[in-house]
Amino acid sequence: MTQLDTSQRVLHGWDPENEDSWDSKIAWQTLWISTITLFLGFTTWYLVSAIAPMLNEIGFDLTAGQLYWLTSIPGLSTGLFRLIWMFLPPVLGTRKLVTFSALLYLIPLFGWFFTVQDTSAPYWWLLTLSFLSGIGGGVFSGFMPSTGYFFPKSKSGTALGLQAGLSNMGMSAIQLAAPWLVGMSIPLISLGTAQTSAETGENMWVQNAAGILIPFVIVMVIVAWLMLKDVPVKANFKQQIDIFGNVNTWVMSVIYFAGFGAFAGFSAQLALLINDNFGANSDLANNFDPALLPVGGAIAFWFPLIGAGTRALWGPLCDKFGGAIWTFIGLVGMAVFTGAAALFLNPDSPDAFTWFWTLMLIMAFFSGLVNAGSFKQMPMILPKRQSGGVIGWTGAVGSFGPFVAGVLLSMISATAFFWGCVVLFVIAAILCWVYYTRPGAPFPG
Repeated sequence: MTQLDTSQRVLHGWDPENEDSWDSKIAWQTLWISTITLFLGFTTWYLVSAIAPMLNEIGFDLTAGQLYWLTSIPGLSTGLFRLIWMFLPPVLGTRKLVTFSALLYLIPLFGWFFTVQDTSAPYWWLLTLSFLSGIGGGVFSGFMPSTGYFFPKSKSGTALGLQAGLSNMGMSAIQLAAPWLVGMSIPLISLGTAQTSAETGENMWVQNAAGILIPFVIVMVIVAWLMLKDVPVKANFKQQIDIFGNVNTWVMSVIYFAGFGAFAGFSAQLALLINDNFGANSDLANNFDPALLPVGGAIAFWFPLIGAGTRALWGPLCDKFGGAIWTFIGLVGMAVFTGAAALFLNPDSPDAFTWFWTLMLIMAFFSGLVNAGSFKQMPMILPKRQSGGVIGWTGAVGSFGPFVAGVLLSMISATAFFWGCVVLFVIAAILCWVYYTRPGAPFPG
C-alpha cells in the first residue's frame, strides 16, 4: 500500500475507503471551494431567467415566444456542455477543472453586463449570450464526480447532497437578488449607462445582475488554483463510455430527468409562466387591477430555493436510510402535486394563484427528495469507476429540462405541459420501484 502523501499538488496513496489513506480536511476543503465555485456557476446559468422579464421594461422589444426561447437556450447549452465536462475530471484533475471552469463564467457575465445597456442588440446576440450562460450549469457534470473522488461511499450522500443542493441555490439567489440589485447604483459595479423603466420611469441598472458576480468569480479562480489538489484518477475515453452498457445508466437518466430536469425547467420558466397565467400578461388583467396580480420575477426564487434547500439537507437521511426510498417518495409527491397545481391553471380570479403557488412549492420540496436520493443511489449501485461517469451523464440529461420546458411552453398550453410532466413522474416512479425500491429489488441503494 502506498503511503499517503498530501504535500504535493497530486495526492499520492489517496483512498477514501481506508481511514489511514484519507484526509478529511482536504476532502472538505475541496468540497467547499468547488461548491462555492459551482454556486457562482448556477447563478451564471440562471442569470438569463432573472433578467429576461426586465428586458422589455428597459426598451427591448421581444415577444412572449422569444422570451421563452431566451430562457430555454441555457438549458440546451448546459446539457451539451455537461456531455463534455463529464469526461474532464480524470483528464484535467480537480484543480485545473475548477479553475478553468470558473474563468469561463466571465465570458457570459461580461457579455450580459454590456449587452443589456444596448437595446439595439440583435436577438441572435441575446441567444448567443444565453447559450454561453449554460457554461455555468455545464460544469456540474465535472465538479460532482470530481468531488466524489475525495469522499468514502458512507459520506457520499452528505457530500454530494451538500454540493448539489447548495450550488443549486445559486438559481434562487440570482432570481431573488436581481430585482433588488437593478434598482440601485453600486460603486464600481454600476458602470456604464442606466436604463429607464417603461413602467415606473425610474432608473435601472440591469447590468448589476451580471456585474456583481464578476469579482466573486475572479476571487474563486485564484482560490481554486492555489488551494485545490488532484486525485490521480485516470480513465481513457473507451473506459468512460462503457457506462452506456449498464442498464442503471438509462434508468437513472429517466429518474434524474424527471427529478432535476423538471426542477430546473420550472425554476427557469416559472417567472414567465406566472406572468402569462396569473399576472399582468394573463386574461385576469382584463378584469382585475394589475397591481393586485402576482409578479413572477418577484417570487419565482422560492421554488428553486425550496428544492435546492431540501436537496442539501436530505443528504444525511439518504446516508442513513438509502437513497432509493427518498427518490421514490419524491417522484410520487411530484406527480400528485403537479397534477393538483394543473387544476388551477385556468383561473377565474386572482385567488386561484394562492392554491397554485402553494402546490408548486410543495412540489419543489419533493423534487429535492428525488435529487438528493438519486445522487446517493448512483455511487452505491454502480462500480466505482463508472459511478462518476454516470453522475456526469445523468446530470447532463437532467439539465436539458429548462430547454425542453421552454420549447414546450412556447408550443402547447401550460395545462398540457403540466399533465405531461405528471405522466413523466409516474413512469419514473414505476422504474424506481421496480429496479431500486421494492422488496427484492435487483439494485437496492
